[in-house]
Amino acid sequence: MSSGSSQREFLGVIRDTLDLIERHGGSAGGAAQPPALVPSEPLPSLLEQCRTLLREAAEQTPAPLRLVHHLACSGGTVIARCIAALPNVRLLSEVDPLSDHGHMGEKFFPTDLIGLAKFGSRPPEREVLVEIFRAGLAVLYEDGRRNGLDLVLRDHAHSHFCHGGAPEERPSLREILTGSYPLRGVVTLRHPLDSFLALRNNAWLHFSPATPGEYAHRYHAFLDRHADLPWLRYEDFLQDPETTMQRICAALDLVYDPAFRQLFTTLRLSGDSGRTGT
Repeated sequence: MSSGSSQREFLGVIRDTLDLIERHGGSAGGAAQPPALVPSEPLPSLLEQCRTLLREAAEQTPAPLRLVHHLACSGGTVIARCIAALPNVRLLSEVDPLSDHGHMGEKFFPTDLIGLAKFGSRPPEREVLVEIFRAGLAVLYEDGRRNGLDLVLRDHAHSHFCHGGAPEERPSLREILTGSYPLRGVVTLRHPLDSFLALRNNAWLHFSPATPGEYAHRYHAFLDRHADLPWLRYEDFLQDPETTMQRICAALDLVYDPAFRQLFTTLRLSGDSGRTGT
């Protein structure tokens, strides 16, 4: 049972219980309900039903780890904030354990074990960095499972596909996690000419040659590595945010709540470098 379906079933139990209370509670004026309308059998304990649901959820397939993939300047910040505004979502923003992008020129990583290892006296191999990442993520995943939180990772695909050398030379975030968790993912896209121009305006063309042709090559590499996932357009999100968010929730098995439109502006994420207006 997925966490999204578990939450929906739990809410259904609460609605059924409230309906029973209304039908079999007191009549107007506080008088007791006539005995003929009182159920002959005791009503099931709501607390026990909750315990049963929790036991069943624990025995079912582990909750999926959700991944959201997009390139820089493609609307990812606002979409990620909207996802983070959904019920019970714990979203980590701009995740890539093999990224060199965030460490350029920096020398201070007191809480970053991967950064400390990479810039220590004897840096480990890439495989060790991946294992450090998996070990830390396992702790967060288990904490989320215990507390009913849906863990979502926003992939920093820019580090992989639009920074430095050829993207084919290393695994993607999704490939790193395949086999360790049941995965659900979605790709969000923006017209590549618009995203290329935005990258240029922000001085974020971190590849060479910094041409539309090279960007198109890297964009194709990104799409090829995620060809089996649902693709959703940023332009469609702007035209109809509710419908697009419902599609994202269906792809990631998250509970949809239209209140995301009122809540997302209050959220700030790590690396919140994209759109900042409301």
